[in-house]
Amino acid sequence: MPAKSKSSTHVVPAQRGAVKEPRWLSDEEQAMWRAYIESTQMLMDRLDQELQRDSGIPHTYYEVLVRLSEVPDRRLRMSALADRSMSSRSRLSHAVARLEDNGWVRREICPTDRRGQVAVLTDAGFAALAAAAPGHVEGVRTHLLDPLTQEQVKQLAQICAVIAERLRETGSSCFGDDENSDG
Repeated sequence: MPAKSKSSTHVVPAQRGAVKEPRWLSDEEQAMWRAYIESTQMLMDRLDQELQRDSGIPHTYYEVLVRLSEVPDRRLRMSALADRSMSSRSRLSHAVARLEDNGWVRREICPTDRRGQVAVLTDAGFAALAAAAPGHVEGVRTHLLDPLTQEQVKQLAQICAVIAERLRETGSSCFGDDENSDG
């Protein structure tokens, strides 16, 4: 986002229609935004580095394994798995292919819709997840929870829930590619 220009009070948007003055961030809001971006990016990068170093699993793949481990029979339709893991259909398909290569996930034809596919967490995949989870949880605790007070943890959970709910209300997904694809 560009910084507000002190010399110009009128910005012409790229789209057609009425010119609307941007709702610029205050200095306090800008500082919060920058701190949020920096901390979340650093946290995700650190957790990914640790998972790869300790378990050989990128965080994206770990998230797929977690999502499959949390559902009955450790199986989920690919489209639902993409939604739950907040991944595009094409990115998920690539991740599942790599997880299949490791023997951690297998794909099956969906029994209720022969066009769709179901991802199934194998016993080997569950074992890989079980081996990686303690180190990952320690990383989450060390890098996210330990620096905060219990009250801050509660506040952060509430803030994140409000933001997530607002985003769900204003659009079902930011990963709208190949909506009808399940493979």
